[in-house]
Amino acid sequence: MGRNKKTNPLNKINLRCKLMDISCFSNNFDDLVMGVHSIREAILNPKREKFKIIGTEAGIKDLKKGMSKAFNERVSGNCEVMSLHVVQEVAKKLCLSMGFSFSRVPGQVFMITVFQSPYPVGQALKEIENRSGAKIICLDSVTDAHNAAAILRTASFYGVNFVVTSTKGSFGKGPTFSRIASGALEHVKIVRVSSLPKFIRTLSGKGVSCIGLTEHENIDLEDASKDDVASPKVCLVFGSEDRGLSNAVLRVLPKKISLKSSGMIKSLNVSVATAISMEKIFAK
Repeated sequence: MGRNKKTNPLNKINLRCKLMDISCFSNNFDDLVMGVHSIREAILNPKREKFKIIGTEAGIKDLKKGMSKAFNERVSGNCEVMSLHVVQEVAKKLCLSMGFSFSRVPGQVFMITVFQSPYPVGQALKEIENRSGAKIICLDSVTDAHNAAAILRTASFYGVNFVVTSTKGSFGKGPTFSRIASGALEHVKIVRVSSLPKFIRTLSGKGVSCIGLTEHENIDLEDASKDDVASPKVCLVFGSEDRGLSNAVLRVLPKKISLKSSGMIKSLNVSVATAISMEKIFAK
């Protein structure tokens, strides 16, 4: 007689997950967070009240590694353990149902959660007015998730208070954005406005030094007025890689500067240009 094979305790869970209707997740959540660093920061954010962690035993163990008891208890109370294959399949189905492109889940773990609403415009303007200093980034039609997420991560590194974008697009949402932002979504206030030119005019009226970066300007960042870049409240405005700053935004900007090239290539990826500008202005 052959030996009785031991039953893997995950088999029942895996079978249930294979038969699972993902509507139990997709009906209650509308966003996915991927990347261990991003998931950890989201769990540490007390405003993330509603979430579920889905991963393998190894993935969840790695997520908990080195974290506090309270953190690990929060994970344990809100997780589903599945096989690697099922984790990937569930993530794929959720991405399709939520309108996201799917790529393999990194770290064998991901989070489903509720999309965080943008910070109210009126509240942001009030805070900017009352603060002794403010660091603001405005993005004019920067819709590429890779660039936008990289900018947000750098903005968090330099202590930027607000990242402002138009109401169009899905800035800050989805697994690709969250993974690249590496937790910055939990720390930088994202403000969506219906009219970026109007918002910039309002900032200027409140004493904020608004500076647009464009390769078509002759004034280099190094030659810019010290009064402009050394102001306690500065807003840097960047445009998309293909079109740059729109005419509507250019018309309302009191100051426009460029990054001087020392080589044959005269332009930079917008996320790189943003990082260099923040280092030169916000790091002081």
